[in-house]
Amino acid sequence: MERLDKRLAATGKWSRKEARELIRAGRVAAGGVPCRAPEQKVDEAALVTVDGAPIGADRPVYLMLHKPAGVVSSTDQPGERTVLDLLGEEYQNIGLFPAGRLDKDTEGLLLLTNDGPLAHRLLSPRSHVDKVYYVEVDGELDGDDVEAVRAGLTLGDGTVCLPGELELLSHYSAHITLREGKYHQVKRMLASRGKPVTYLKRVKFGPLILDENLPKGAWRPLNERELESIFCE
Repeated sequence: MERLDKRLAATGKWSRKEARELIRAGRVAAGGVPCRAPEQKVDEAALVTVDGAPIGADRPVYLMLHKPAGVVSSTDQPGERTVLDLLGEEYQNIGLFPAGRLDKDTEGLLLLTNDGPLAHRLLSPRSHVDKVYYVEVDGELDGDDVEAVRAGLTLGDGTVCLPGELELLSHYSAHITLREGKYHQVKRMLASRGKPVTYLKRVKFGPLILDENLPKGAWRPLNERELESIFCE
């Protein structure tokens, strides 16, 4: 059993506020019975309709995964252990995929979903969704590196990186914020500064913050606050 407004909001078609308004207006029915209480509990198998149209039998799923190193951000790659291999059997055949990728040796926050429109919006270059990484390097980071990242680096092959932010945590560690996701971007940027990356972990993706209570390789569904935040992003 789950709240009716949560059931509607989980489709991604309506925000939680819009779902409540639809229900109070009498436009939502569960099992053929009109509903007017957003907090009403309905069975997961109940047919829910808005203006007589089913909200969809294939319910979208949104999972936060703490990706460990050694696992590829792919749904199927022969000879490799993928992020889907970390999930339970019930999540194996419902079209889940990672919204964005992390390198095989990079750890941290990964959003898994079967909601293509949401993933497209979050990953679109026009959205400029912030991605924050904790990074450790071989070498000493300094103010010149901060300014270089802020100005936008041009890599040796001519790749132009958008301006980002580098927050120094120590001489060898920092948080780096990017608004794009080019191939091996963090590693290539810092390597161009003569400070190769020795450890990389994504700690934030848009409004989502890695739940540090999740052990590496563990996952959980997004909570209500997180769901609302990604649809408002």
